[in-house]
Amino acid sequence: MTAPTVSAGDAEIVRRSVAEPECFSVLFDRHYTAIHGYASRRLGPTLADDVAAETFLIAFDRRERYDPSRADVRPWLYGIASNLIARHHRGEARQYRALARAGARDVEAGHADRVAGRLDAQAARAPLAKALRKLSRGDRDVLLLVAWADLGVGEAAEALGIPDGTARSRLHRARKKIRAALGTGFDLREDTT
Repeated sequence: MTAPTVSAGDAEIVRRSVAEPECFSVLFDRHYTAIHGYASRRLGPTLADDVAAETFLIAFDRRERYDPSRADVRPWLYGIASNLIARHHRGEARQYRALARAGARDVEAGHADRVAGRLDAQAARAPLAKALRKLSRGDRDVLLLVAWADLGVGEAAEALGIPDGTARSRLHRARKKIRAALGTGFDLREDTT
């Protein structure tokens, strides 16, 4: 057989990779950057390398069990990554505590516009980190999959293996708590598709 084309769908590539393992590299090339970026935001760049690599290792090992009716592998990959991140939850909680303690004192000098933007971001960083730390793990996972991984609520639900309604409730609850912690001027993405 020939190598899958870039236009081949994710489910087709997973299916073909069972007989032709080298085909799986297309999925790696297609989705690694997004998975790594999500893990980096959650755990920092050092752990993100490990989590992203392990996500694809687990996906490769479990590719025979992938549901081919799911055309997009992103929710599956984000679900694996979220489970790995949960293992690092204590480290993540320490990171949020450190960010909350750091507050606005980390602002660097630069051009006036960049400084103003950084001051705004820094001012929100400590309360945001504190608010994220206070969320339940389930609420935080849904919120971050929607906000940082750019998944819809349905995809976040699929990634976490929970019903859509549960994901919607968790997202609503998380947004409400974050808004309360940061004030009304903080904008959280409202798309719940």
